[in-house]
Amino acid sequence: MNLFERAKFFRTKKRLGQNFLVNSEVIEEILDYANITKDDVVVEIGAGVGFVTEQLVKYAKKVIAIELDEEAIKELEKIECDNLEIIHKDILKTDISELYEGKVKVVANIPYYITAPIISHLLGEIDDLDNKNRNSISEIVLMVQEEVARRMVATEKSPSKQYGLLTILAQFWTECEIIRLVGRKSFYPAPKVNSALVGLKINDKPKLELSNYSHFRRVLKAGFSQRRKNIKNCLVNGGFDKNLVKSTLEKLNIDENIRGESLSIEKFGELSEALLAGVGHGN
Repeated sequence: MNLFERAKFFRTKKRLGQNFLVNSEVIEEILDYANITKDDVVVEIGAGVGFVTEQLVKYAKKVIAIELDEEAIKELEKIECDNLEIIHKDILKTDISELYEGKVKVVANIPYYITAPIISHLLGEIDDLDNKNRNSISEIVLMVQEEVARRMVATEKSPSKQYGLLTILAQFWTECEIIRLVGRKSFYPAPKVNSALVGLKINDKPKLELSNYSHFRRVLKAGFSQRRKNIKNCLVNGGFDKNLVKSTLEKLNIDENIRGESLSIEKFGELSEALLAGVGHGN
C-alpha cells in the first residue's frame, strides 16, 4: 500500500496543521541531504504517523521522534525497531540539549503556522550567543511553506517582502539553502500552498563579530519595523536619537531615504556598531 493510501486511514486534525508527507522521492531526498549514517542521532519534529520515521530508523543510530498528537503516537508505536524513542510533547516546550549528550541532526515537517517560532526555538535569537538547542544541533532539514523558504534564503537584492528578520535569523548562525521545491500533491491532505525543503548547516560562530549583539537586534527590529518608511525614520521611531541617526548614516554613506530591506546583514552590523560608538562619544 502506498503512503497516500495509508495516510487516508488516519483522521488528520486541521487544528494541529497536519499535512503528512506522502511522496517517497522527497523522503529519500531528506535522507540523502542529511547524509544519515549509523553514527547519527536524529531528532524528528512532527513525526506524524511515521512515514519519514520508518525510513530514518533504517539508517540512523537512534531516532528521537517528537509528536504532539496522541493518535499519531499510537501509529508511531507500531514501528518495529529498537532505535526509536517517542516523545509526546510540544516541540516549543522541548529542550533539544536534554535529549542527547552529543550533536544531533534535526528533521522536521512542521505545522506551517508555527514555523518562525520553531526556527527561533532551534537557533535562538541572534543575541542568544550560547543557545543550548543550537549548540546541540549540527544541521536541520526543514519542510516549510515555499514563501517562508524564499524568505530564509533571501538577500537585500531579493524582492523586498522576502528579506527581513526571518532571513537574518536563519542566516546568522547557519548556511541556509533550498534543497528542492515540493508540490501540494506530495502531502495528504494537500495544503493550500506549495512547500520547500530547506537545509540549514549550523556554524560555530555567528555571521558577524560585533561588540553588542542585543544592540544589533534592536537596530534590526527598528530597521524592519515599518516597511514603508525609510531607514532614518524607522530608527528614530525605534527610539534612536535623531541627530545620532542622521550623522551615523552620513558617516557610513547610507542614504537616509532607503528602506531597511535594502541594507545587507553586514551593513546592518556596521550601522549597529557605529550607532553604539556614537552614543559613547555623546553624539
